[in-house]
Amino acid sequence: MNAAPTTPIEELTGWRHARQRPSLPESYHSISVPKGVSFWRKALAFAGPGYMVAVGYMDPGNWATDIAGGSRFAYTLLSVILLSNLMAILLQALALKLGIVTGRDLAQACRDHYSRPVSFALWIGCEIAIAACDLAEVIGSAIALNLLFGIPLIWGVCLTAADVLLILFLQQKGFRYLEALIIALIATIGVCFGIELLLAKPALAAIGQGLLPRGEIVSNPAMLYIAIGILGATVMPHNLYLHSSIVQTRHVLPDSGSKREAIRFATLDSTLALFFAFFINAAILILAAAAFNSSGHHAVADIGDAYRLLSPLLGTGIASVLFAVALLASGQNSTITGTLAGQIVMEGFLNLRLPAWLRRLITRLIAIIPAVIVTALYGEKGTGALLILSQVILSLQLSFAVVPLVLFTSQRGKMGEFVNSRGLAALSWIVAIAIIGLNAWLLFGVFRNWLA
Repeated sequence: MNAAPTTPIEELTGWRHARQRPSLPESYHSISVPKGVSFWRKALAFAGPGYMVAVGYMDPGNWATDIAGGSRFAYTLLSVILLSNLMAILLQALALKLGIVTGRDLAQACRDHYSRPVSFALWIGCEIAIAACDLAEVIGSAIALNLLFGIPLIWGVCLTAADVLLILFLQQKGFRYLEALIIALIATIGVCFGIELLLAKPALAAIGQGLLPRGEIVSNPAMLYIAIGILGATVMPHNLYLHSSIVQTRHVLPDSGSKREAIRFATLDSTLALFFAFFINAAILILAAAAFNSSGHHAVADIGDAYRLLSPLLGTGIASVLFAVALLASGQNSTITGTLAGQIVMEGFLNLRLPAWLRRLITRLIAIIPAVIVTALYGEKGTGALLILSQVILSLQLSFAVVPLVLFTSQRGKMGEFVNSRGLAALSWIVAIAIIGLNAWLLFGVFRNWLA
C-alpha cells in the first residue's frame, strides 16, 4: 500500500491534510473530563469506550470456537484465549492512542495517508468486513430469540434492525446513555455465565493448568486448528476503527500533558474491559469443558446443540435459559457497536455528510438484507454456513486494519512525542505478523475443508 505524494502540510505534521471534520461529530468532545479530582473520579470519566470495544471480543462469532474447544479438549485451550486477549489489549491501546493524539480515527488516518484509489479499496474491504461481522451478530441474536421465544429465524433477523432506533434515541440523550446500555448488557452476560459456572462446578485446578501453555496445542493438529480459530477470531478489524473514534467523545485539551493523561486512563479502561471479555470467553470454554467434555459429549460445537444439552446435563432448566439470555445480550450488544463502527468507517473514508439516521440505516441494511435472504432460502443450516463465511471474510480483512494502525503509531512525523518506542513498535509488528499468519493458516484450513 503506497502513500500519496508528500505535500507541504505533510512535511510539517506528517499528514497530507489538516484535520477537518471530527469523528462522530454529534458526540465529539461531548463528555467533560474533570480537573483536580481523585484518581478514581478521573478513571470513571474515561470509563466506557473500552467496554463498547470489548463487546466485539465476546460476540456470537466467538462462541462456536470456545464451545468446540471446551467440549473437545476440556480446559487446555484456556491459554490460547488468554494469549489472544493480551494481543487485543496491545492493538486496542494503539488504536486509542492514535485517536487521542492525532484527532483522527483510523479510517480518517487511512484516507489522509494513502492515495485515493488505495483509500477507496481499503474502505470497500472494511465495509465488507463490518457487514460480515454484523451478519454473525444479527444471526446470533436471531438464534437467541428463536431459542427463548420460538420466533422464526427470519423474523428474529428483522427484529434486530430495531437497534438503529435505540442508538439514535440514546445518542440524542447523550453518549453516556449508550455506554451505560452496553455496560448493562455486558453485566447481564457476566451474571448469566457466573451462575452457569456455579451450576457446572468446574475443576479449579484444571482451570489453573489450562491457563499455562502446553506443547500439545502445537503438536496436535486438531487442537491447533481450533486454537488458531480462537486466535483468528479475536481481533475484529472494526474494533480498531471504533475505538480510535469513540475515545474522542472525551473533551481532552490539546496540550501534551492532557493527552498523556487521557492515553493512560483510556488504556486502563480498555485493559479492564478486555479482561472482562476474557472472563466471558473463558467462561464459555470452561462451561463447555465442565458440562460437555466431562460427560462424554466431545463433538458439541453448535450453539443450538449447546442450548439443548445444558439443562439435562446440569440438572436444571434455568441453565439453557441463562445461556440463551447471554447469547441475546451478546448479539444485541454487538449489533449496536457494529452499527456505530459502520458509521465511523463511512464518514472517515468518504467524508460523507449524511444525516446520522440515514448513515445507520444504510449500515444496518448491508447486514440485514443478506441475512434475510439466506435465512429465507436455507433456514438454520444456511445461517450456520453464513457464520463460517463471516469469520473467513473478517480474517481476510484484518491485516488491512492492523498494518496501517501499527505503521501510523510508529511514525514520529504523525505521532510526535507519542510515537511508539522501539520496543513497543517491535512488539506491535510481531503481534501483527502473528495474527496475520494465524488468520492465513485458518483460511487455508477452511478452504481445504470446503474443497475436500
